[in-house]
Amino acid sequence: MKKTGFTLVEVLVAVILVGLAIACLLAANTSFTNTNAAGLDLSTAEFLSEQIKELTALLPVVDPNTGTDLFGPEEATLADYDDLDDFDEASFSPPINADRQPLSNFAAFTQQVTVENVNAADFEQVVGDHTSDFVKVTVKVSLNAREISSTSWLRASLDE
Repeated sequence: MKKTGFTLVEVLVAVILVGLAIACLLAANTSFTNTNAAGLDLSTAEFLSEQIKELTALLPVVDPNTGTDLFGPEEATLADYDDLDDFDEASFSPPINADRQPLSNFAAFTQQVTVENVNAADFEQVVGDHTSDFVKVTVKVSLNAREISSTSWLRASLDE
């Protein structure tokens, strides 16, 4: 009479293959989780950059009261900022939205804004304050002091 069934070696090979498959699935799950977290941080950083862009989109580049006499904030508080150069070297933690309200749910994030005049022929070349009709606004977003994103855009100071 012939016995049917699996040998001990066949069972061990099957167990090893199933174990390897489970280990690979766990490693893939960890990788997907880390990638998802990085994607969430990046999309949050882009959202926070867009908040600054929306906030400053309609502001004049040059202060309507002092003109080109000063560069940087002439006003004491964020609520009073009335031109783009007021935001130069501004840092917001917790970050702010386009209505200048703090976003407490994102308290671990920081928005760092830089406003620089750039050469009209070479937008990478920074020039002296109010010596060009073009400014470059850069927003760096950090999470727990680690930079996540940096976004820049140009504005022409046609409002002088």
